[in-house]
Amino acid sequence: MVEFKETQKMTQWWLWLLLAGVVGIWVWGITQQVILGQPFGNHPMSNTGLLVSSVFLAAIVAFFYSLTLRTNVNAQGIQLRYTPLTSTQLTWADIQKAEIIRYGFVGYGIRASPTYGTVYNAKGKTGLLLHKKSGEKFLLGTQHPKQLAQVVSQFVPTSSIAG
Repeated sequence: MVEFKETQKMTQWWLWLLLAGVVGIWVWGITQQVILGQPFGNHPMSNTGLLVSSVFLAAIVAFFYSLTLRTNVNAQGIQLRYTPLTSTQLTWADIQKAEIIRYGFVGYGIRASPTYGTVYNAKGKTGLLLHKKSGEKFLLGTQHPKQLAQVVSQFVPTSSIAG
């Protein structure tokens, strides 16, 4: 059985630098105010508020760390899981056309695009654009376009996939 599997995570250096900067400022503020007893900022929040909001910040970092885009292509169709947000299954009978495209920046995560329909992207600018018979479109970001094109072309004969 021909199969394609890909797992992608958000590994953009600038995203993690931004998150590290926010966490660093927060840790500095907690150190200043809670440990050293000096107010952090002109209008400091309470120590309890500062510590409770730290839990919220940790949850945001954990969320970005857990974001994982998994694509599984097999004889039944394409299963897409964007953990922890959503999962969807597309059968080959629903797909009219598939093509590997190079696109500009469409954002990361799950997006609605007037050009590409529902976009699932973790990184990069290459993806599999699926045209469903219903008229809907799906764009699945990939880091392995040639391998994905090779597998998809076996199931969607009307594909315009050059890889």
